[in-house]
Amino acid sequence: MQIQDRVFIVTGGASGLGEGTARMLAANGGKVVIADMNAERGEAVAREIDGVYLRCDVSNEADGQAVVEKALSLGKLAGLVNCAGIAPAEKTVGKNGPHNLAVYTKTIMVNLVGTFNMIRLASDAMCKNEPESTGERGVLISTASVAAYDGQIGQAAYAASKGGVVGMTLPIARDLARNGIRNMTIAPGIFGTPMLFTMPQEVQDALAAGVPFPSRLGKPEDYAKLVKHILENDMLNGEVIRLDGAIRMAPK
Repeated sequence: MQIQDRVFIVTGGASGLGEGTARMLAANGGKVVIADMNAERGEAVAREIDGVYLRCDVSNEADGQAVVEKALSLGKLAGLVNCAGIAPAEKTVGKNGPHNLAVYTKTIMVNLVGTFNMIRLASDAMCKNEPESTGERGVLISTASVAAYDGQIGQAAYAASKGGVVGMTLPIARDLARNGIRNMTIAPGIFGTPMLFTMPQEVQDALAAGVPFPSRLGKPEDYAKLVKHILENDMLNGEVIRLDGAIRMAPK
């Protein structure tokens, strides 16, 4: 799937992994629609990369449809990269009692339902594309986490949501194979994103030191490099790729 002159939706594109991906796509000639809740930052990034910003709650059907329609108005929608997500931390039973059910539900709605909502809407539009020379009509890339496999203490909601993203990767790829649409998932390890930067510096340093090699925090650019390779390698389909420097998370 070529990037030049194609349109791509990046959810969560106002910061972190999404911003890194949006910048990579624009640098390679793609037209980018940033779908994010942070209007100020989203508009700023869109201006810098000559893209478009739309406020979007990915779990809301109308918001998702508006993003897809905007993308279609710009040209051929070739790709969707799902980076929107939240990462609350709460134990199943803590000092104040059981896990807040509303927090758990919201995490599933944003991270899992939101990811699927954007996939279903974007792929419906991609089905109508003229195929590339490879037979492809589009590429879908979602973001899971190593927490899907190595969820830590306090990550029940987050790990469940990301485990769901992992679990639906293959069946979605199989569903869309006849339409020439590929579906992939990236499971990042410890990355330097706004979520992580809210932690104390000593915690960040300890997390980085725990990565076998390279012993550093991942960068949005690292994630974007893998997105680019997935787009360009049409044999990558129906798989989850851990991008984690060989880390396996301890309980805490």
